[in-house]
Amino acid sequence: MKKNTLTNADLISRSLSAVWHPCSQMKHYEAFPLVPISRGQGAWLYDFDGKKYLDAVSSWWVNLFGHSNPRINAALREQLEKLEHVMLAGFTHEPVVELSERLRELAPPGLGHCFYGSDGASATEIALKMSAHYWRNTGQPDKTQFISLQNSYHGETLGALSVTDVALFRDAYGALIRQQATVMSPDSRNAAAGESYEAYALRCAAALDVHLQQHHAQLAAFIIEPLVQGAAGMAMYHPTYLERARQLCDKYGVHLIADEIAVGMGRTGTMFACEQGGITPDFLLISKGITGGYLPLSIVMTTDKIFQAFYADEAALGFLHSHSYTGNPLACRAALATLDIFEQDDVLAINRHKAGYLNGISQPLRELPAVQNWRNTGMIWAFEVKSSHTDFAQRCFQLGLQHELLLRPMGHTVYFMPPYIINEEEMQLLVTGTQTIIEKLT
Repeated sequence: MKKNTLTNADLISRSLSAVWHPCSQMKHYEAFPLVPISRGQGAWLYDFDGKKYLDAVSSWWVNLFGHSNPRINAALREQLEKLEHVMLAGFTHEPVVELSERLRELAPPGLGHCFYGSDGASATEIALKMSAHYWRNTGQPDKTQFISLQNSYHGETLGALSVTDVALFRDAYGALIRQQATVMSPDSRNAAAGESYEAYALRCAAALDVHLQQHHAQLAAFIIEPLVQGAAGMAMYHPTYLERARQLCDKYGVHLIADEIAVGMGRTGTMFACEQGGITPDFLLISKGITGGYLPLSIVMTTDKIFQAFYADEAALGFLHSHSYTGNPLACRAALATLDIFEQDDVLAINRHKAGYLNGISQPLRELPAVQNWRNTGMIWAFEVKSSHTDFAQRCFQLGLQHELLLRPMGHTVYFMPPYIINEEEMQLLVTGTQTIIEKLT
């Protein structure tokens, strides 16, 4: 067998020539080279020169149980020998049925129907279309508008961008989308001096009440990231907002869409974040961690009431949406293996212990003068760094690589979202390495 002599420089050169990388200004890679990855093992990624990096962001928040997980690998090998794919229009298969049934048991009560997509943005598109189509089918065709929280992020396809409140996207693509309204975010960082996080959440809910009262006749749904707004800089808020939002949506006849693409699958400490508000949304969006970071898959769960509004003889009353790889058997089998690990290893309980451990050892980092707004929800940590560097995020990223850490700050916000299999030694490296980096940058 010919030995692989590929080097970091080789792969970088070829990638820049042929690959248009996402979420990137390609010219910046002239000064800040790509990081070529040869393989992954556990919480670590390795390049072609043998350097390793602790994956502190779970490879864009998807990798729950480590790279090359033996149990997920075995499940996929077994499925490969049976069925790699069949279209889900007019056909079905065992993995998609079993996954739907298991999610029905795990999700908040009443969410009994699963519609499948390929990624988080497609889940948002499905939920928005399904909500508006529901109102049309039930005789309220004027309910075609949506609202979201300030600084929200729900994806980058055109429908998803209409409920995404990120200036960069809005400025670039505003002419292509019908921008929807936003309401006050319960982001606890915005609470007034002396105001509790719960009181601030209730103040934001009061603003939501006013908006719904004025516009409910045209509103199809309110879409929300429960507990943590990821792209807003891991903005965390009190769960009472979820409870109040559910009450208000019921009062005014507006659907509630819980976008758990990033915060579901145990990331906030419960299997689904909306559990902490004690609510059942009308639509629950799942993606990212559902396959353990192995394969693209998204799921929109909804209620029997919504399902029945589409159940008719007329094709026009059916839900009109499809993906070629909807409910792909390999992706569903990876998801089932992921759920097996949650159940067999009592992951949520272990994560509570790990979160407590990391919070305990992080005290010296938290006490740095430049560190502000330290916060934690489940297996998510975030804080702001007071720094004069306008390119702080890029500097922090580069220094992280030098200290065997894969960090990906958002502006001046540093966050940790490690794989759940991270051990105490790795957590110690993450905290002490980050402290060294912050000290160097400030």
